Amino acid sequence: MNHCSSSSASFSRSYLPYQQQLKIFNKPNRGMKGTLSRNGLIRCEAVESNPALEVEKIDSSKTAVLSALEQLKTSAADRYTKERSSIVVIGLSVHTAPVEMREKLAIPEAEWPRAIGELCGLNHIEEAAVLSTCNRMEIYVVALSQHRGVKEVTEWMSKTSGIPVSEICKHRFLLYNKDATQHLFKVSAGLDSLVLGEGQILAQVKQVLKSGEGVLGFGRNIHMMFKCASTVGKRVRTETNIAAGAVSVSSAAVELALMKLPKSSHATARMLVIGAGKMGKLVIKHLVSKGCTKMVVVNRSEEKVAAIREELKREAKGEAKGVEINYRPLPDMLACSAEADVVFTSTTSETPLFLKEHVEYLPPVSSEVGGLRLFVDISVPRNVGSCVSEVEGAQVYNVDDLKEVVAANKEDRLRKAMEAQSIIAEELGEFEAWRDSLETVPTLKKLRAYAERIREAEFNKCLSKMGDDIPKKSKKAIEDLSRGIVNKLLHGPMQHLRCDGRDNRTLDEVLENMHALNRMFDLESDMSLFEQKIREKIEKGQK
Repeated sequence: MNHCSSSSASFSRSYLPYQQQLKIFNKPNRGMKGTLSRNGLIRCEAVESNPALEVEKIDSSKTAVLSALEQLKTSAADRYTKERSSIVVIGLSVHTAPVEMREKLAIPEAEWPRAIGELCGLNHIEEAAVLSTCNRMEIYVVALSQHRGVKEVTEWMSKTSGIPVSEICKHRFLLYNKDATQHLFKVSAGLDSLVLGEGQILAQVKQVLKSGEGVLGFGRNIHMMFKCASTVGKRVRTETNIAAGAVSVSSAAVELALMKLPKSSHATARMLVIGAGKMGKLVIKHLVSKGCTKMVVVNRSEEKVAAIREELKREAKGEAKGVEINYRPLPDMLACSAEADVVFTSTTSETPLFLKEHVEYLPPVSSEVGGLRLFVDISVPRNVGSCVSEVEGAQVYNVDDLKEVVAANKEDRLRKAMEAQSIIAEELGEFEAWRDSLETVPTLKKLRAYAERIREAEFNKCLSKMGDDIPKKSKKAIEDLSRGIVNKLLHGPMQHLRCDGRDNRTLDEVLENMHALNRMFDLESDMSLFEQKIREKIEKGQK
């Protein structure tokens, strides 16, 4: 669909009456009549004019012009009030965009509320949420117009990242309404992750909910969608065997390193973990589960490393007994790297920790571990520059390289994904039914209020006819009778206005019933919140 041409056509239809009236209103040389002579010259003659008729023509012309201008003024809002707002996801993931682009687009968790505020300040965005992880950067919005909403969000992403709009468009994916919701449910279930059932993504979806609490712009639709996504993720992991094997980026990183090392060196390879945050802790735990008994952890402070040691002792089931975790401060990072065969990096540093000049003078590693020092970087932005791979005796892997681990479990992933799809479909149906029901909520309230006004008026009229000495018991009985009659009369219409997925009524049928009730009972109401939002956006843009 060509949005530009359709907009131009709409504008032309609105502008035409105004243009025609301008010609009438500004018509020159009143009181003159022009005739064309035989030689082609125009001859002007004075004619008698009727002042009253001229005034009448001017007044009617002014009215027509003002009407046309008013039509132009309101047409922008009217175009959108006729359509339902849309849920849209504008995203770039490990499947569509390289890590170089994702790291520029990444938004730290602390900045999510600010990003939501900026997004909802755009002309066509009502609600917003940001899901930014090492594998994806996805923005979920409720847009008043799909085309304009996507355009505005893409331009905002370009402005905040410095990446040209054209480059973002090459790598982004767009999903709308049901498809957008289904995508988020799959993400939360771990079906869109590099590693099946990855547990960290569910925690990140829950964090979006937590950070959105109280944030203006994290509205009803987005909140419910992420809440349902959290339920999906929990159910999938509980009701299927999706969490078996590697279930996080951190564990997949360890598996990748072990795949690259000779099997005979798994127990003796010298492991270095830089960063003891959430990702680093998972790397340590997975190394222990794979039989590693000695490692060095570099971190800014020792407290987190000590806490990990204690946690491993509490969880000890044999494999954690005798595990030696040595702490070294951050300034010792290069010295520790010189003594390591495998280096895992998982810090939040905005700049690379390792570049070519840092690595080229490190001593070579033993041939027993393959002769290559492995750098496994699971950070976004990256902690290890790609230039390190140019150093002889060094090999760099980042989050994009985890696809190799995923490929090893492809058959099992597909089987478990099929089990999860039925849960996603069930929860998706419930969410869509909930969202559909929002369409009729205003009419349900108006109908109930309309009936209550009539009931109360007739009840008071009845009491006035019966006098002041009516017993309280009789008064209550009459009131209960009136309420009972109203409730029974409203039961049928109310049922036909509900669209909760438990009957065979389609949304179109429910909306048809809603419009019929609005017409029959003249349930006129104030401007809807949706229309009000649009007009506020337009007025803001005109200032």
